[in-house]
Amino acid sequence: MPAIPVARLLGWAAFGVLVMALLAPVLSLAVAASEGTGELWPHLVAYVLPQALRDTALLLAGVGLMVIGLGAGAAWLVAAFDFPGRRFVEAALLLPLAVPTYVVAYAYLDLMHPLGPVQSGLRALFGLTSPRDLPFPDLRSLPGCILLLGFVLYPYVYLPTRALFLMRAGSLLEAARMLGAGPARSFLRVALPLARPAVALGTGLALMEAVNDVGAAEFLGVRTLTVQVYATWVNRSDLPGAAQIALVILGSILLFVGLERLARGGRGYAGSGRREQAMARRPLTGWRSGLALGLGLVPVVIGFAAPAAYLSASALRLALSVGLPASLVAEAANTILYAGLATALVVGVGLLIAAAPTLLNPRAGKALIRMAGLGYAMPGTVLAVGLLGPLALLDATLADGLGLRSTGPALVGLGTGAALVIGYGLRFLTISVGATEAGLARIPRSIPDAARMLGRGRLATLIGVQLPLVRPALLSGALLVFVDIAKELPLTLLLRPLNVETLSTHLYGEAARGTYEDGAAAALLIVAIGLIPVATLIGIDRAGADRKPGKAPVARRDRPMRALEISAERGGRSVG
Repeated sequence: MPAIPVARLLGWAAFGVLVMALLAPVLSLAVAASEGTGELWPHLVAYVLPQALRDTALLLAGVGLMVIGLGAGAAWLVAAFDFPGRRFVEAALLLPLAVPTYVVAYAYLDLMHPLGPVQSGLRALFGLTSPRDLPFPDLRSLPGCILLLGFVLYPYVYLPTRALFLMRAGSLLEAARMLGAGPARSFLRVALPLARPAVALGTGLALMEAVNDVGAAEFLGVRTLTVQVYATWVNRSDLPGAAQIALVILGSILLFVGLERLARGGRGYAGSGRREQAMARRPLTGWRSGLALGLGLVPVVIGFAAPAAYLSASALRLALSVGLPASLVAEAANTILYAGLATALVVGVGLLIAAAPTLLNPRAGKALIRMAGLGYAMPGTVLAVGLLGPLALLDATLADGLGLRSTGPALVGLGTGAALVIGYGLRFLTISVGATEAGLARIPRSIPDAARMLGRGRLATLIGVQLPLVRPALLSGALLVFVDIAKELPLTLLLRPLNVETLSTHLYGEAARGTYEDGAAAALLIVAIGLIPVATLIGIDRAGADRKPGKAPVARRDRPMRALEISAERGGRSVG
């Protein structure tokens, strides 16, 4: 019987460790939920879960309809019509991706306050003096939350749907036009059914972000299941009860992912790779071009421009009056430190997982890639609850191995920086895996095969040959992971080290106290960090758009852009 190489044994050992790390939070949730006495469950069933389930279901239904309408409509607008300012609108429609949902809620709560600039300006315009003289819809409501989340999350639908329209719709729409179909009929009967996989994918990603949200829902008074997990754990100190609610959320998400895959029919949105006819845009003139420009700018203004402008003005006013908070530099440093450490971990582990089908076994590697999406499928609060047990067990094992007392300080448990980095890593691992897998797939098989024929092992080929070639996709994934971590609120609130504040937790604290202006600088820094990948997306997209007439729109897409698109697709379907 031939001996198994040591490197192969180490690889399978690492595979086992990764599988346990990915499944541990789910198993821990079940164990923690079973440890409850059951005394709280009747209270949850009678008073908490009905409202939480109703609010969550209505929130997801409303946000789903909004992101489909805004995202697919905006994608059709810029793909099917040509008007002055179209290229600007096409790029600007991505800008709401830079603003976390809780930052938008934070900004609009102050903007739309009875004493805020909007209502004060309207009263001055109509000569009114009392806020009671001008009835105004209350933003702290379920419809208000749906509205704000929809205008922030629609780019998840817009980006893949626009890509599909540009890649695959040209010849079919030309045939529909020759048969006498107008723009509206072509959109409803041809383009929209064709874009169903992309719409379903983008909607699934947007709804996962909506489920993960804690800050915006809590600021706006919507008691979702995720908010109830946080309240049950932190306010009631009942971990088993929080785990029970978390299992309800996880089961609902898995059911939703199954329905999303059913809606897509198991299909992705990427084209076949062959060159297809570019989609011809219909030129608009006169009032129609002005209407198209206005419609394209409405989501940008509501989802990005208005909150960003207000935060800038508030931060400037605060800096000129009393100066910026002294703690802001430390909070920004903490944000960059933990995001940087977690990104390094995610990129390294993501490379190994993406290469697992080659390094170990195709079937086992594909299973590991799919399991990497479990963390992204779980909201931050659910993942935090699921990590408590495994981290405590790991802490005790390390303490025994190092000969430390069990009563000593935690090493990787709750309240340590290691716990936060591990939580970030599991949550956003699939983004790096998707981007890296996309980059590896673009390398011709002949290159690693040649390296193997020259005597290099699988790992040496990955590090010495494939890694330099996949660097653009690797960096693109790292950029997305870093920014997502910097904006993450639920995990940071629950797993951060004691007495450590980041930009997101500082903003959450100011909103909870109602001192909105004091948190404007932190909110503005979060938006500035979020602009980094969006600006990169826009720049790469512009470079891909500068193509010769008659070529397929995706023919000259840069590799990082393609990696980002495939990363989004893999993130949405990895847990299916």
